[in-house]
Amino acid sequence: MTGLQKGNVKTCEQLLQEFSVRSVQVEKIRFSGVGEKDVYNITAPFEDEGELVIAGRVEARDSEHSQVHFFVERGGQWIPRENAPVFELQDPFFTKIASELVLGGVQIFPHATLAGQLGWRTVLYRGKSIAELTEFAKGPNGMKDLRLIELKDGTIGVLTRPQGEKGGRGKIGWTRISSLAELSIEVINKAPLLEGQFIDEQWGGCNEPHLLAHGLVGVLGHIANFDTEGNRHYYPMVFALDPDTGEISDMKLIAVRSQFLPGPAKRPDLIDVVFSGGLVRQADGNAVLYAGISDAEAQKMILPDPFLQYER
Repeated sequence: MTGLQKGNVKTCEQLLQEFSVRSVQVEKIRFSGVGEKDVYNITAPFEDEGELVIAGRVEARDSEHSQVHFFVERGGQWIPRENAPVFELQDPFFTKIASELVLGGVQIFPHATLAGQLGWRTVLYRGKSIAELTEFAKGPNGMKDLRLIELKDGTIGVLTRPQGEKGGRGKIGWTRISSLAELSIEVINKAPLLEGQFIDEQWGGCNEPHLLAHGLVGVLGHIANFDTEGNRHYYPMVFALDPDTGEISDMKLIAVRSQFLPGPAKRPDLIDVVFSGGLVRQADGNAVLYAGISDAEAQKMILPDPFLQYER
């Protein structure tokens, strides 16, 4: 596979300089039926038992304790699906592997050693439909942004995001397994990091991998940093990954907060946060980005399909 090379580290600042802000179609996604709670960090819509469903993080503005609800559209509003399960998770994501639905999210729990603080891990469920989802795997403690993708040959790509000794503030790793039965904490922890993506002061992760033409993996992800005041800045980005060699293209930003509609923020330090929830590619050369905005709401943007360049 051509056009991918290792080792072009790019900072948020460089990526912002390269990004040209264009006018795009944007709208807020309206959720109801959850009281006064916010719905954000949503998935893209996916089909389940013949209808489109969005999984979203539902949370009070002053809390980190969230649930994942499944929503269906009724008259321009997304409302909780009747009789659907509710998971005690944050930041849902989904994929399809061997025609099964795989759904995951971040589980929080009291930290083992730091009193009054929370730990977290990714938990994964599988089933023929949402109604049949059962837990089958947990990621390592302290790891978010663990993602799976079924590859052209039927093997499964695993994208990881270690922090600490191996990943610093958070870098992306990659490995392959032959079946879901092989997914283990050991396999996840051993995944080599992709080379040449993040400086140590910044971090990023995969939000949603896509299988592209010719077998490349298109990664929808984020790159993030703190400014001097301690505010967080999260930018949606994409890159392509060769699953055979681990070689990657340069990252590029696909959106910034200022392109979305004004709205509330969970806290002042989260105003400039765009969470890349999911991307739906369309036949007309465009794509729809579904995003969590400022940890308080959800919006969608129609933009040129950012993965087309890797399929030429």
